Amino acid sequence: MYHIMINFQQKRVWTNTMRSKPVLIFFGILILIFAWNILGFWGKMEETGRNKKIAEDKVAALKQQKEKYSSDINSLGTDQGKEKFFRENFGLAKEGEGVIVVVEDKNPPIVPKTDSSSGVFSFFANWLKW
Repeated sequence: MYHIMINFQQKRVWTNTMRSKPVLIFFGILILIFAWNILGFWGKMEETGRNKKIAEDKVAALKQQKEKYSSDINSLGTDQGKEKFFRENFGLAKEGEGVIVVVEDKNPPIVPKTDSSSGVFSFFANWLKW
C-alpha cells in the first residue's frame, strides 16, 4: 500500500509541475515559435510557387526564341533566305533595282487651329469644304 501511495504522489507532483505557470508559459512560447515558423514556411512556399511560374514562362519564351532562331538559321542556308536577310538588315538591292529611302520629318507641319465657336455652321463648312 505504501508503494501505491508513493506512486500516486509522484504522479501528483508530475501533474502539478506540468500545470504550473512557468511550464505552461514555456509550452506557450514553444507553440508560438512553432506557429511563427509554420507561417514563414508557408510564405516561402508561396514565393517558390511564384518563382516557379516565372521560370516556366521564361523557359517557354526561350523555347520559342530557339525555334525562331533555328528557323532563321535554316532559311540562311538557302539563297532566298540570304537575299531576304541582306535586304532587310542592310538595305541592299539587286542590280537594276531602285532603292527608296523614307526619312521622317523632324519638324511636323503646323496645323492652324480653327475657331470652334462658330458652331454648326463651321461643322457643315468643314464637312462640305467651303
